[in-house]
Amino acid sequence: MAQPERAGGAGSMGALERILAAKRIQVMPENLDAESTGDNPGDQEWHRRARAEYALNRWKTATPPRFRDAEATIPEVAAWADHALSDNASAGALLLTGHTGTGKTHQGYGALRRIAAGGPDRFELIAVNSADMYGSLRPSQVMGAGERELRRLSEVQYLLLDDLGTAKASEWTEEVTYRLINYRYNHCLPMIITSNLPARNENGPDLSGFVGARVASRLAEMVTGLVPMVGADRRRSGRAA
Repeated sequence: MAQPERAGGAGSMGALERILAAKRIQVMPENLDAESTGDNPGDQEWHRRARAEYALNRWKTATPPRFRDAEATIPEVAAWADHALSDNASAGALLLTGHTGTGKTHQGYGALRRIAAGGPDRFELIAVNSADMYGSLRPSQVMGAGERELRRLSEVQYLLLDDLGTAKASEWTEEVTYRLINYRYNHCLPMIITSNLPARNENGPDLSGFVGARVASRLAEMVTGLVPMVGADRRRSGRAA
């Protein structure tokens, strides 16, 4: 009389495989790591790639055609983007300063692209030139339009504020800037700021003088990455701005 096969033995596995094969059910070899392929919708890597594709599409939609090839090529910019990807709430602000055409805007969009490519759980962004921002926030005939726009800019997950300090300073611009920065400071929302003005300049105008003492104090704590950029005007040489 044949001895019964023990569960878990080689014989039982062979019998089980034959039964599954008869039902046309494929058995995955034990030494095959399914997660390493990344082709299974149940795998973490598959989900990360899906999130990255979604985020990159959002980045592309928000990015002007001139900066669609932007990459974070400066180590400090790439490091800030990686920080924002791993711990959004503590990323703070990335401040890129330098003369016109040194590549500040290019690096800013590149940082956002690097975050998107990492496959974040959530990815929302607004990129706006400061002059355009102030223009959209000025009082108009549409009741409450400026307040709604300020709220949108204040609450978005990532904000790229380009060319801060180029507009004419006034009590109104200082107040608007304060409200925007203060909200993002209080709610630990990351942002990228580019400016032609240096962060501090004892012999001339600087960013602190433009935004005022209240904003400067908050920026001093918010900024976790300060990148002064130098070099010739890249626009005149045909390179990215």
